Amino acid sequence: MKAVLALAMGAAALAPSQPKVAKKMASDAAAAVLAGATVLGGPVAAHAITSDVRNQLSYEQVKGTGLANRCNEVQGKDSITVSGKMQMVDFCLEPKTWQVEEEVANKKGDVTKQFVNTKLMTRQTYTLDGISGKLEGGGGITFTEEDGIDYAPTTVQLPGGERVPFLFTIKELVAKGSGGAFKPGYEFGGSFKVPSYRTGLFLDPKGRGMTTGYDQAQALAASQTGLDGQAELENEINKVFDVFDGTIEFAVSNVNAAEGEVGGVFVSSQASDTDLGSKTPKKVLSKGIFYGRVVKE
Repeated sequence: MKAVLALAMGAAALAPSQPKVAKKMASDAAAAVLAGATVLGGPVAAHAITSDVRNQLSYEQVKGTGLANRCNEVQGKDSITVSGKMQMVDFCLEPKTWQVEEEVANKKGDVTKQFVNTKLMTRQTYTLDGISGKLEGGGGITFTEEDGIDYAPTTVQLPGGERVPFLFTIKELVAKGSGGAFKPGYEFGGSFKVPSYRTGLFLDPKGRGMTTGYDQAQALAASQTGLDGQAELENEINKVFDVFDGTIEFAVSNVNAAEGEVGGVFVSSQASDTDLGSKTPKKVLSKGIFYGRVVKE
């Protein structure tokens, strides 16, 4: 590790006379430090990782460290104008915090709806990555999501212990913003579709499903329990593939025009899982960072 730090210091010393060489050596040193931190079990999450650093890491250096679940971060305060046929590629969303809307009572007994903090229960597989879509310029920028890993099953836990599963996604996203260039402070956003957390082939603990399994798991006598009881059983028996609408807002904080990179923060609001129609969905708020690369088609 001392040799790596010496290499980084050497690159800094070369900066006045050989800026290109110094930049390359500094980048190599940063990659080596990050790789060393992963091997030694250091706090890798505290370090920002750029595309230059990531490209120098081998598979073995990334494996088992959690780096594959992180988005690149952008350095620069440039501007990228969107015109002609262009695409957003390598689009990545990495949530940092999750909040769920709950009814909270104060000391007076008044009940209000508030977003409460949650604990992540999913392992490091909740980031959306490799997403691509077309960009349209003009009076404003429009990004239309088309392909990529655009969904990730995620579960969070409320302070009381209840677990809330949801499908973190931006499927069919159409995000629009005013102004024809990505630059720090630029904001854009739009709506997307939130498919069901489970598919029609899923069977509940009693073997009931939407396209397979039993129609019902009760005897006829058990089903005839009055209107209230029947309504409760109806939701359990009749499985539904719910599709909800979600919204997301992006704010650009860094732009690297040389590499075509755009980065910033996002806030996403969507519904949680309904267990194929048997539960009432909760509103989930996800906040984090995003990364994308603007290229010509």
